[in-house]
Amino acid sequence: MALIRSLFFFVIAGLLEIGGGYLIWLWLKQDKPLWYGLAGSLILAAYGVAATMQTANFGRVYAAYGGIFIVLALLWAWKVDGFKPDRYDMIGALVALIGACIIIYMPRK
Repeated sequence: MALIRSLFFFVIAGLLEIGGGYLIWLWLKQDKPLWYGLAGSLILAAYGVAATMQTANFGRVYAAYGGIFIVLALLWAWKVDGFKPDRYDMIGALVALIGACIIIYMPRK
């Protein structure tokens, strides 16, 4: 159950970070209204809270989160921006995800 909870919060944190950053990107790069930037800022703050729901220490959580973020960012780009990841994107994401899982889920003494 701890593994499912951990994965859940990694995914929630990733979606909040990417979604908040995307709204700020749209505001600054595509001349969307100010409220896009404000909403993005609030969502990014929620990301910071979601990330603290992990039980490991800060450094390990954020190191592992990097691999999860890579996968989620490519999925977001594919589904939201219409960017189609190529096989090297997918291979790189898989390597990062494996590394993230090793960092956060390998048993330690």
